[in-house]
Amino acid sequence: MGAEISIEHGYILARASRLQGTRIFMDTVTVTGTENLMMAATLAEGTTVLENAAREPEIVDLAECLIAMGADIEGQGSDTIVIRGKNTLHGADYRIMPDRIETGTYLVAASMTGGEITLTDARPDTLDAVIEKLREAGADIQCTHDSISLNMRKRPAAVSLRTAPYPAFPTDMQAQFMALNSIALGVGKVTETIFENRFMHVQELQRLGARIEIDGNTALVYGQETLQAATVMATDLRASASLVLAGLVAQGDTVIDRIYHLDRGYECLEEKFTQLGAHVRRIR
Repeated sequence: MGAEISIEHGYILARASRLQGTRIFMDTVTVTGTENLMMAATLAEGTTVLENAAREPEIVDLAECLIAMGADIEGQGSDTIVIRGKNTLHGADYRIMPDRIETGTYLVAASMTGGEITLTDARPDTLDAVIEKLREAGADIQCTHDSISLNMRKRPAAVSLRTAPYPAFPTDMQAQFMALNSIALGVGKVTETIFENRFMHVQELQRLGARIEIDGNTALVYGQETLQAATVMATDLRASASLVLAGLVAQGDTVIDRIYHLDRGYECLEEKFTQLGAHVRRIR
């Protein structure tokens, strides 16, 4: 796109009087890469074609927001997105989509604790893979166009899953389901195909008593009736969520350090869980 890029003193510096439209084929599907390139192309000179683009709902939502601001974009939701650059964009009012990963996290929490929950202002159409796995685990789930109700009155059954780009099972829900499998009936097989080092939460779950074996990018989780409280450390955003979920069902008080990871993806998580009846508090 014509930018001059250099690394100086550990920082990436990019310079361009104006970016130029071009054809870009991405070797691997990348959500953030697609988003960044799409945003950059809206004000580039000429037409940009993104091939092998990500198809996640967040890509479509961002494109619709940019279109509301005057951008010329088509193909969002497919693997080819075409952006015709404009000289300027303008302000707009736009309601962003609900966070499907936060939604999924609360659904898993209710499933693990044998509870009941209703989530409003949700988008069940963006969570098909997650909802089907929770039904496989034994949850009773009812959906409308903007709400999800879940009822789990028994110990969940272990589920096996394999992460892949949308619309397959999301990598951002992998850690939460590993926590669920740790107290489920049976053995669950979890295969991670998106990110390397996405099993960093396993060691911390093991500190809580979870029985997990790692073989390359696959984890075998042997479900147990209970977990034991411990002091654990959050290693990334979704790992921290899985530790909170495990702490909800562990016997005793679980302390989770480095929760600044958690705040990147969840707003007032402890307050929402408290409203659901959990005993959670933030220690400052």
